[in-house]
Amino acid sequence: MDRRRFLKVTAVTGTTAALSACGSPENQLVRFIPEDVIPPGIAEWKPSICPLCAAGCGVQARVMDGDAEVLRNGTPGVVRAALVKKLEGDPAHPVSHGRLCARGQAAVQVTYHPDRLAGPMKRTGERGAGAFTAITWDEALALLASKIDAVRDRGPKAVGWIGRPHPGRRTAVVEAFLAGLGAAPAIWYEPFDDDVLRRANAISFGRWQLPTFDLAHARHVVNFGADVLGTWNSPLAHAAGFGQMRRTPGATWVQIEPRTSQTGASADRWIAVKPGTEGAVALGLAHLLMAAGRSPAEAGAAGAAIDGWRDGLPDFTPEAVQRLSGVAPSTLAGLARAFADHGPSVAIIGGQPLAHANGLAQALAVNALNALTGAVGRAGGVHFTPAAGRRESRELASAMREGRPEVLVLDGANPLHTLPPGANAAQWLAGVPFIASVGSFVDDSAAHADLLLPDHSFLETWVDADPESGSLTTARASTGPAMRPLYDTRATGDVLIQVAAKLARPLDPPLAAASWEALLQAPVAESAATAPPATPPVSPQRWTPPVFDGAADAFPLHFLPYASLAFGDGSTAHLPWLRELPDPLTTAMWSSWLEIHPATAASLGIADGDLVRVESAHGTIEAPAVLSPGIGPDAVAMPAGQGHGTFTRYASGRGANPFAVLGPATDTATGRLAWAATRVRVTKAGPGDGRLILFGGATRERPEHLRGRG
Repeated sequence: MDRRRFLKVTAVTGTTAALSACGSPENQLVRFIPEDVIPPGIAEWKPSICPLCAAGCGVQARVMDGDAEVLRNGTPGVVRAALVKKLEGDPAHPVSHGRLCARGQAAVQVTYHPDRLAGPMKRTGERGAGAFTAITWDEALALLASKIDAVRDRGPKAVGWIGRPHPGRRTAVVEAFLAGLGAAPAIWYEPFDDDVLRRANAISFGRWQLPTFDLAHARHVVNFGADVLGTWNSPLAHAAGFGQMRRTPGATWVQIEPRTSQTGASADRWIAVKPGTEGAVALGLAHLLMAAGRSPAEAGAAGAAIDGWRDGLPDFTPEAVQRLSGVAPSTLAGLARAFADHGPSVAIIGGQPLAHANGLAQALAVNALNALTGAVGRAGGVHFTPAAGRRESRELASAMREGRPEVLVLDGANPLHTLPPGANAAQWLAGVPFIASVGSFVDDSAAHADLLLPDHSFLETWVDADPESGSLTTARASTGPAMRPLYDTRATGDVLIQVAAKLARPLDPPLAAASWEALLQAPVAESAATAPPATPPVSPQRWTPPVFDGAADAFPLHFLPYASLAFGDGSTAHLPWLRELPDPLTTAMWSSWLEIHPATAASLGIADGDLVRVESAHGTIEAPAVLSPGIGPDAVAMPAGQGHGTFTRYASGRGANPFAVLGPATDTATGRLAWAATRVRVTKAGPGDGRLILFGGATRERPEHLRGRG
């Protein structure tokens, strides 16, 4: 059916439905009286904060009159209201600088999503079946309070909380609630977390915090694997600095990684490296700089954390680095000269290089390189946003092995989708007697909840953020709601305050505010929740070659999952605008794909678009192949975000989940998941079946490529 025919049919059927509703009360449309006086056609801009990643970017919401489907006192209907129609970056915000990424633009769909939960619900069917019935907030709060009352005297592990990190005071409210119960601290979890780097920064610089890079004043950047322009840390802040750096004559960017990222594609020079050996390259650079006259003592504590540092790193000669990483001695020597002679220079590490068994040693190596050259605290170097920071959270998989809580609250985290198979997340959740979810949607993990307590969208409530990175000045901000709530939802901060009031025994100590709004309007006091922890004691770390899960003869290829530009780790896969967003490098969209080097594909009899099977020692997935010269012949890569069993009508049952084949490998020093340390084998499963959709379709370079829109 073409578009014109579709519009005719929908117009006729819509009219027919309207006429047939006359005289049928169950089909009549309820139009509520507007709650505000709304000037028609006049836009108002209101501030808010994007919640779709931890960067904490300030946004401006364009508010105009419009009709919205709402729920009022349990009755669905339509009301004329002041509605957010568009989001843009806030020019005055020190992180976003007036810019907004694709996920930020799509964030407005969180509010108007057709599968958003409209009110509290209680499970009526089997866990995971998605069968829930609506209840009142009084019933929901009383149920959760009674479950907590029944177990709170059974020890600190009786009540648990697993949530996605929040860059604001919501974290403090949750921690205060748990502390008042005598429960263990919350587990703040996301699969692509950066706690390995935070630990390294605490050791090297005394700051449990992600760094902020003054890219605007840097002239030479060596980046080890961090996709700073795509998905890592604070992309908008990085993009602003990158753009200013590009205006400086002679400024250069070198990207060292095993797969070309969006940042790598924008670099002046891209250098391939074996996965997990980036730290050896950094130590090789430091070896050459010290051999040329730099004193090991110049690196201070950062250098003292590296085994062999005070002796000039004799194990990391250019020849040794070549054997370890594949980087030629002449290339390493040229990098060292440029790093020394074209300052201000700075080195960056993040993402895949830290997701190995030697992740902490890799981060410490780059920290020591920066300290050796005086890049810490210098213009064009490494900085730390003032008064920001995070507490260390327990590692989720290891906490799960220690036992289960009797009451568990899920706060946006989706362990069933993002943990490797060895974690047995489904079995673990099934053994938790009572689960509540405070998310706005039913995802893979929330489908197993007994109670749903949906939060407002960020546009309907007070929100705040205290970004730990992305700004050289404090970026703390809080804003009021940009519009009235559409449904019978409630701010999670208010839910905790109200549950605390219903407990048989008060919290000790009690929560400090009467409402979420009052809390965010109160002055912020520095506390243990925001202050960085003390530097952990550590003996000098020795960099060792990476260890991989899976024997090389049975599983010859390194498997490199990566955060999707559209979906991140999968938390935004339910937003339809993002589902049709083409990947900037492959132009693939709508589904999953596996990136494989053309030579490797040829040796396996795989053509572009063929369906391939990816097998590890822990699981199997299938996806179409995309031939890419930007990945090494010994590796394959897949974006995360797809393969949900349950996550609204737009994301359920689509694509493949790369976490489903990961091994249980961890960083040996921190216990964090080493998500880049799994080996796989790839075989052809069949010819292309239409799953691969490319935005570009046929091109001049590939006229035979007819899939997609070409």
